[in-house]
Amino acid sequence: MFRARVFAGVPLALVMLALSGCSSLWSCTDTTAERGEAGARVRVVDTSGRPLGVTAEVVDWRLEPHPQVPSEGDQVHFRYRFDGADERSGPAVDACAVDKERVALMCQTVYPSQARGRDGDLTGDDWLAVEHPAQVAGVLLIPNDQSYDGRTCEQDSKDGGGQHPPEPAMVGDQL
Repeated sequence: MFRARVFAGVPLALVMLALSGCSSLWSCTDTTAERGEAGARVRVVDTSGRPLGVTAEVVDWRLEPHPQVPSEGDQVHFRYRFDGADERSGPAVDACAVDKERVALMCQTVYPSQARGRDGDLTGDDWLAVEHPAQVAGVLLIPNDQSYDGRTCEQDSKDGGGQHPPEPAMVGDQL
């Protein structure tokens, strides 16, 4: 008789756990933000799409041999600027060399910490090694902050989950 009462109380205990919020252990969810509109000048946004008060801009770009590996031919050399960013903990954005159809030929993430400050802005330069340099029509930035590194449900089912930046841009992505 005692066993019947104990087992009868089990469903009630589970309902109480669920209602108290303790069930979050079983309902951890990861979501991915939508990729924003790429451009030569973008307002950087957080994972919920809110502007962070930072702009990132491609100042210029050109095809030329990299000075350390000139034998590899032309690569995309681009300069970028962050306005309103903190050089130590500022947001990061993906920079992509694109063709005339805005298809990514090569992408990488750029950070304010890689830039040098001058007159309140942070200007840096980098290189993108594309397979067919003659196809490059421009360099675009994707406005989503890629610096957020929140825990996923897989890494930590108790404290993980939530909104994460979109996957980094890859070769072949339409921007």
